[in-house]
Amino acid sequence: MYSVNVPVPGRVRTLANDLYPELVGFDSVREDHSCLLKRLGDADHVSQLQHRAHRALEGTPAVEARIDGIDYFADPPLGAAPVVYLAVESPGLESIHADLTETFDAVDGLEGSDYVPHVTLARGGDAADARRLAGREIEPITWTVSELEFWDGAYRLPVSRVSLPA
Repeated sequence: MYSVNVPVPGRVRTLANDLYPELVGFDSVREDHSCLLKRLGDADHVSQLQHRAHRALEGTPAVEARIDGIDYFADPPLGAAPVVYLAVESPGLESIHADLTETFDAVDGLEGSDYVPHVTLARGGDAADARRLAGREIEPITWTVSELEFWDGAYRLPVSRVSLPA
């Protein structure tokens, strides 16, 4: 599965690393951190997906994003629950997501009107631990999203980047 992801600044990765001791009780802890913007699907040739995505992103400006807290999905539509995440506040990213769903179908329950920008920290485990983490205050982190990554989910690697404005 290919996707468009938002790379996060080092300050976000540092925060995630600082939270690691509180996440070890979960079934899985995410080691690589980014914000999934839109799933693109599978393709025989990634260049076809990239071309369609580039056209959909044409003229898209850089946008602001802000992480202002920790939250969790108690009952995610896919995978183990709960999912603990850093909440990303960004009307700009939500707008880009909406634009991409006009070119690539939205995944029911995850995208379109159900899309919640976030950086996953951990999943599976005790709901009480997720609630406790969600109650923790963090220092907000604000940054400008000036590039997006095309991500190969099979190999868990970025395959290319596109600068904003596109």
